Amino acid sequence: MALTVAVLMDPVEQIKIGKDTTFALLLEAQRRGHHLRYLQQGDLALRDGTPCARLAPLTVNDDAASWFRRGDAQWQPLTTVDILLARKDPPLDAQFLYDTLVLEAAQRLGVRVINDPRALRDCNEKLYALQFPQCCAPSLVARDRDALRQFALQHGEVVLKPLDGMGGRGIFRSHGHDPNLNVILETLVGDDQHFALAQRFIPEIRAGDKRILVVAGTAVPFALARVPQGDEFRGNLAAGGRGSVVPLSERDRWIVAQVAPDLVKRGLLFVGLDVIGDYLTEINVTSPTCAREIDAASGLNIAGMLFDAIENLPA
Repeated sequence: MALTVAVLMDPVEQIKIGKDTTFALLLEAQRRGHHLRYLQQGDLALRDGTPCARLAPLTVNDDAASWFRRGDAQWQPLTTVDILLARKDPPLDAQFLYDTLVLEAAQRLGVRVINDPRALRDCNEKLYALQFPQCCAPSLVARDRDALRQFALQHGEVVLKPLDGMGGRGIFRSHGHDPNLNVILETLVGDDQHFALAQRFIPEIRAGDKRILVVAGTAVPFALARVPQGDEFRGNLAAGGRGSVVPLSERDRWIVAQVAPDLVKRGLLFVGLDVIGDYLTEINVTSPTCAREIDAASGLNIAGMLFDAIENLPA
């Protein structure tokens, strides 16, 4: 049965279709005969308490010269769609949180929102991973610069990052005797005003920061290892990392088994785990990526796996 599938995303005209997982989802939905609708953050509203959106018909084509055609947008109740894919990239600011409240209102009226808006709100991608300490390297989340400085002295090399970034932006590698540590901490936490995350540096980053995709609680059997290049310590593709598709290790599968039951319970149908060496570092719930790269190297259809799961959800 054809469904109406709306996608809340960043501007479609700016995506790189060879690497964009949202685009893979659009292609798969269209291939299955579903009707696509497109919206951005500014297209959401509540009218007398009813969740609405300015929805534009969309068709897509796997052609880098001409990959989409968008029709005229019209304001409609969100109940006119069956599925809404929430795929807005961070930052996880106040506007993002307000979006989840509108999406939750639509969910209460029967719209199937992927991922669950309450979970998008509750599961900060840095902090959520720490709910599984058995999977994580030593870490500290704090506003207090002295506490973060002591953590660096205790653990030697550390990585320091904000809680709301993506793509490797704003991440620092430092150590307890680094003459720049005070400046780094001031940059991240200000005058002890903002939370920052400190993690013990994991030297296995040389072999790559693996993105493991999990669909409805089941791990995709291959991951994208994002390997730092040159003197760079960040593996993020946005920071110049080189991607290499690798099979999951036994440790990878163990980490997924630790996390998956909670993902399912929270309605997190499509998630990306970041694993360096033996350690889980982040759980990406907002707009996990790397599906196209993994598909191209493995012959999988990860978007198809996700739509199989979506179509089996209760109406």
